[in-house]
Amino acid sequence: MPSRRRTARPVAPGDGAGASRPTSHDVEAPSSPAERFAAAKRRGEQARTELGAFTDGLDFPLDDFQQRACEALEAGRGVLVAAPTGAGKTVVGEFAVHLALAHGTKAFYTTPIKALSNQKFAEFAARHGADRVGLLTGDTAVNSEAEIVVMTTEVLRNMLYASSPTLQGLEYVVMDEVHYLADKDRGAVWEEVILQLPQSAKVVSLSATVSNAEEFGGWLEAVRGATDVIVSEHRPVPLWQHVMVGSELLDLFAEDVSFESSADSGAVVNPELVKLARRSPASLSGGWGEHTARVDGRGGRGRQDRGRRRGRPGPRGDATGSGSLTASGGQRSRGASRPATVASLDDAGLLPAIVFVFSRKGCDAAVAQNVRAGVDLTTRQERRQIEEVLEQAARRLPAEDLEVVGYWAWRDGMLRGIASHHAGLIPVFKEAVEQLFARGLCKVVYATETLALGVNMPARSVVLEKLDKFNGETHAPVTPGEYTQLTGRAGRRGIDVEGHAVVSWHQGMDPLAVAGLASRRTYPLNSSFRPTYNMSLNLLSRLGVRQARSVLEQSFAQYQADASVVGLARQLAGRKESLTGYEQAMTCHLGDFQEYARLRQRLNKAQKSASKSRGRARRSSAELALEAVGRGDIVEIRGPRNLGHAVVTHLAPSFKDPRPTILTLDGRLRRLSAADLDGPLEVLGTLRVPKTFTGRSPQERNDLASSLRNALRDARPDPHRRTPGFAFAGDEDPEALIDELERKLKRHPCHGCPEREQHARWAERYQKLKVESDRLESQIMGRTHTIARTFDRVTAVLRSVGYVRGEGEAARITDAGHTMLRIYGERDLLTALVLGEGGLQGLSPAAMAAAATLFVYQPKRDAEAGPRHWPQGVRDVWDLAVAQWSRLEDLESDHRVELTPAPEAGLVDAMHRWACGEDLASALAESQVEAGDFVRWAKQVIDFLGQLAQNPAVAPEVSDTASAASDLIRRGVVAASAVVSAAVGGEPGAGQGTHDDAAGPVRRRR
Repeated sequence: MPSRRRTARPVAPGDGAGASRPTSHDVEAPSSPAERFAAAKRRGEQARTELGAFTDGLDFPLDDFQQRACEALEAGRGVLVAAPTGAGKTVVGEFAVHLALAHGTKAFYTTPIKALSNQKFAEFAARHGADRVGLLTGDTAVNSEAEIVVMTTEVLRNMLYASSPTLQGLEYVVMDEVHYLADKDRGAVWEEVILQLPQSAKVVSLSATVSNAEEFGGWLEAVRGATDVIVSEHRPVPLWQHVMVGSELLDLFAEDVSFESSADSGAVVNPELVKLARRSPASLSGGWGEHTARVDGRGGRGRQDRGRRRGRPGPRGDATGSGSLTASGGQRSRGASRPATVASLDDAGLLPAIVFVFSRKGCDAAVAQNVRAGVDLTTRQERRQIEEVLEQAARRLPAEDLEVVGYWAWRDGMLRGIASHHAGLIPVFKEAVEQLFARGLCKVVYATETLALGVNMPARSVVLEKLDKFNGETHAPVTPGEYTQLTGRAGRRGIDVEGHAVVSWHQGMDPLAVAGLASRRTYPLNSSFRPTYNMSLNLLSRLGVRQARSVLEQSFAQYQADASVVGLARQLAGRKESLTGYEQAMTCHLGDFQEYARLRQRLNKAQKSASKSRGRARRSSAELALEAVGRGDIVEIRGPRNLGHAVVTHLAPSFKDPRPTILTLDGRLRRLSAADLDGPLEVLGTLRVPKTFTGRSPQERNDLASSLRNALRDARPDPHRRTPGFAFAGDEDPEALIDELERKLKRHPCHGCPEREQHARWAERYQKLKVESDRLESQIMGRTHTIARTFDRVTAVLRSVGYVRGEGEAARITDAGHTMLRIYGERDLLTALVLGEGGLQGLSPAAMAAAATLFVYQPKRDAEAGPRHWPQGVRDVWDLAVAQWSRLEDLESDHRVELTPAPEAGLVDAMHRWACGEDLASALAESQVEAGDFVRWAKQVIDFLGQLAQNPAVAPEVSDTASAASDLIRRGVVAASAVVSAAVGGEPGAGQGTHDDAAGPVRRRR
C-alpha cells in the first residue's frame, strides 16, 4: 500500500469535553425583545456570582444542563449530572473546584482509574498552579494537603476509614464516572465513599446517561441531602452511524438521523445493509458499485450534495464537505484489512480515529500490520514533533530496558501516527500516546475498552472491529450502554461539526441488531455493593453493630432492593385480597372444606407418586433383568411388543449400551431394551449358541430358532434363575396410603355436599394462588435486609478466625482484627491471617517483594506455573498462605460468603529478580508476564507494601522490611511517570533512570 500523508488540523491540548467552543448545537440566541431582556438580566445577576467569575474564564458559553448544575452547586445543593460522553460534564466538576478555592476550602476530585487521575491532576496544575493541586493514587503521593486533591476512589475510601486529617475542610467531592459503581469488582467503593463522607461535604456525581438517573438521584438525596438530578441526552456534536463493508462506508440508517434522534424516530435500517445480510457469503466478494449507499447520502444513491449541506468533513479533513465519504479505488471486499480501513478513514477525512479491538495482542498486531503495509499518516513536521515527545519518554527509562518494553516497535508506529493503548502498555508510553493524540499528531489509536473510561482522547471517528468482547468469563455481546460509552468518543467538541461511529462488517452480522445498539436508551445503573471483610471490620470498629447495619441498609443496593419490594408487596396485597374471596366462595355448610380440599390434594399426590413408583420399579426391574441374563439363556419376554420366547445370543456391548441381542422364535434378531419389559424375565433353560454365530445369514438364524423350539418342549422355569422383580422404595406401601386417604375422604362431611365439585374448583384456585402468594412472601423476605444479612455472614467468618468477639451489640474487634483495618484488596483476610501467623517475618526486602505478589497478583486465564526457584523464606510464606486459604475457603462455603481468590505464585521469580536489581529483560527472562503487565503489577505490589509499612498494627520488623522492599521495586521503568513530573514542574527524568547519552537523541542499541 502506498504511503498516505495528511495534514490534519491540530487539536489544542485543552480541547474536549472540559474546554469546548460553541457549535450550532450549543446555543440558541434569544429571538424576541423580551427574551433578549431576560437573558441580559440573567447575565447581569450571574456576573455578581462565583458562577459569573467562573464563566468569565471560559472561552465558551455554558450549555443549559451545565448552567443548571452549576447554579445548584452555588445554591448549596449536591448534583447528579447524567449526560453523554463528550457533552461537557466535567465543567460542573471544575466549577466545584472553583467554588472550593473561592471559599478557602478543599475539593477532592475522584476517578476510577489512575490514568484519568493523572490527566486531571495535570489539567488542574496547569490551570490553578502546581502548589494548589495534589495527587494521590495507590503508588503516588504528591502535595497531598493541597486545596485540590485528585485521587482514585479507593484512596478516598481508605482515607475515610483511617479518619485522615486531610479530610478537614473538605467541601466538595467530585465523583467522575460515578456509574462505575455498577462494576462487579470495584463498584462497591463508590457507595462506601458516598455513605461515609462527612455530611458537610457536597457530592458532585458525574455519570454517563443511564435510564434510572432519577432512582439513583433519589438515593443520593436520601443519604446526602438536597441533590438536583440533571439529565441531558443531547450530544453537542451529532454522532452518525456507519458500517464499513470492505473499504466502503455505508450509513447504518436509511434516514437522516444522528445517534441522538435515532432512539425516538423509529429510524429505518439502510436497505442496502439488509440486502447484504441476506446474500450468501459467496456473493460478498466484490461488485459493490451498483449497490453502495454512500455515507453522505444516508442510504440514498448518489445524494452526495447532502454531505455538503450538512458540512461533512471532506477528504482533506476540513468541514467544507467537498468530498464523498466513500473510499474510492481498490477491490471492494467484505473484510478489509486494517491498513485498508485506515486508508478509507483517511480518504474520508475521518481521522483522528480510535479503533476498539478488545484485545491487547490485537491492538499491538494492528499497529504492526499498518507499519508493514507502509501506512504513514504524518508529515515531516509532525514527525519531528512526535520524535521530541518520544525522546522525552525514552529518557525516563533505563536504556537497557528499551528493547524489552518494545520501545523501538512502538516508536516506529508512533512516527507514522499510529499507536496502541491498553493496560499492558507501560504508563510512560500510554501517557505519550494520550498527549500526542490530544495534539492531533497521533491519527489512529487501536485501543481496548479502558480508553472509553473518561480519559480525554476525543476523536473524529470511532471504529468497532467487532461487537463482542471477553468479560472475564466468556465472550459476550457489547451492550447498548457499552456501545454508547465507546462510540461517545467520536466528535471533538469545538473542532468537529459531527462525529462518526463505524462498525466493521463481518459475516453473519445482523444490521438490525447493530441498529438496536445504536438506538436503545435502556441501560440502568445497578448497584454491585456487598460488604467485604475490610469494610465490615472498619464499620464495626467505628460504629458498632447496630450503626454498621444501619449504614449498610442505606446503600444503593438495599435502596434498589427495597424499591423492588414495593412492587412485590403490591402484588402480594392483591393476591391476598383474592384469597379472601376464594375462601368465601368455597365455604361449605356441612364442614371445613379447606380440610376436605387438603385431603383431596394428598390423595392426588399419593396416586401420582404411586404411579411414578410403579414406573421406577418397572424400569429398575427391567434393567436388573437385562444385567442378570447370560448368553444362551432361554427367556420369556412379557411386554408391549409381546416378543414371547427368545434366546440370548450376545450380551450387552457395554454399560453405556445395556441391551443384549436375542433371537425370537420367528428367527429375528433384536436388541432387547428395558422398554420391552413390564415384569421380571423367566429363565426357562439354556441353549448352546455356537461361538461363530453372528446372525448375519438367514440359515444360521433359522437353525438356532429351530433349536430354540426344540428346547422349549422340555423347558421349565428355574426358580434360582428368576430375574429380580418389582419393589417399592421406602417403608410405606403407596397402595395402602391411597386406600386410607380414600376412606378418610368418603367419611368427611363435605363429601356429601351437593355443591362439592363447585367448592372444589374454588379450592383448587385458592391453593394455586396460595402457592404464588407464599413465593412472593419468600421473595420479599429475601430482598429485605439483604445487605445486613450479608454483613452478618461476613462477621460470622471474622468471628470464626478470631477477629471479632461477641454476638450482637456486644461484638467487638479483637487485637488480631485491628491488623486488617488498613489492609485492602481481594485477599485482605488471607493477608491478615498470614501476618497473624508471623508468615512475613524474617524475610529480606527482596524476598518480601516476592512474597507480596502472592497476595496481589492475579494471572490471566492461561495462568503460568509457579516459580522454579523460590527465594529464601518465600516457600514457607507460600505454604502458610495455601494452608490458611484452604481453611478460609471452607469457612466461606459454610457461611455462604463469596470465596477469597487463591494465592498466586506466577510473579514471584520476576519480582524477586527485579528487587535484587536485575534489569527488566533478566527479571522477565523466565516469566510469561509482559513488560507492561509487570509494571502494572509492580505498582500494585508497591501499594500493598505501603499498606504494611503504614499499618500501626503490623510488627515493626515487617513494616520496615515492607518499606525497604517498596524502595527496591520503585526504580527504572516502574518509577517512571511523565504526567506527575511534568505537572509539578520537575525536570523530566529527574531522580529516575536515565540513558548514557541522555543529553542527545535516543539511539537504538545494536
